Amino acid sequence: MHPIEAESYRILRREAATADLPPYSRDVAERIVHTTADPGWVADLVLDEAALAAGAAALAAGAPLVVDVTMVGAGITRYPSRCLVASARAAELAADQGVTRSAAAVRLAAAESAEGAVWAVGNAPTALFELLRLAAAGRVVPALVIGLPVGYVGAAESKAALRASGLPQLSNVSARGGSAVAAAAVNALLYGDPVPDRSRGETARSTSPHPAVSPKPQAGGGTAPQFPATGPG
Repeated sequence: MHPIEAESYRILRREAATADLPPYSRDVAERIVHTTADPGWVADLVLDEAALAAGAAALAAGAPLVVDVTMVGAGITRYPSRCLVASARAAELAADQGVTRSAAAVRLAAAESAEGAVWAVGNAPTALFELLRLAAAGRVVPALVIGLPVGYVGAAESKAALRASGLPQLSNVSARGGSAVAAAAVNALLYGDPVPDRSRGETARSTSPHPAVSPKPQAGGGTAPQFPATGPG
């Protein structure tokens, strides 16, 4: 870890009340605060330790990771993600069904990853609403839903609906969110605490996302690279 990042974590731990959070919740809250430089996120997040642990275990086992926009995937550099929002199929389905492309992309991705995927929504409330509709119909069973869409129209409501759904989830109460925040949450589950507090008896989790991960096709062409077994830079 670079000394600047280490010092950043030491500062945020003075400013944000994370010391009493259980491990996965603390990792997620601290990485989001580190990403945003906003300690107010700690009070805004709705953290479920069991759900986060299940999501981390799914990723460690190589579960599919589905994201609503490419910017979420761009922030997760060492684990392949699937995003169909820019695909021609999503555009065609959206036009045919009268839904947003984000919702159409979720519908298509759910057909490919019906069970056990981790879903990270950082932009579009309509993507989260569609995922909840599919889950309620029994068409998708996520390992974890990271619901952090942003905006004044539908974002807070979609996250409230996620919490009411009973699905394993991470969300926040307010309308704020975003791709960088959703990516930070995924990275926290992948890499754990980059600066363990040895005085608390903490140790770092493995920083290898999943050594067996192979290149996978990405939306818009190309493949995800074979990832080295190292933590985030």
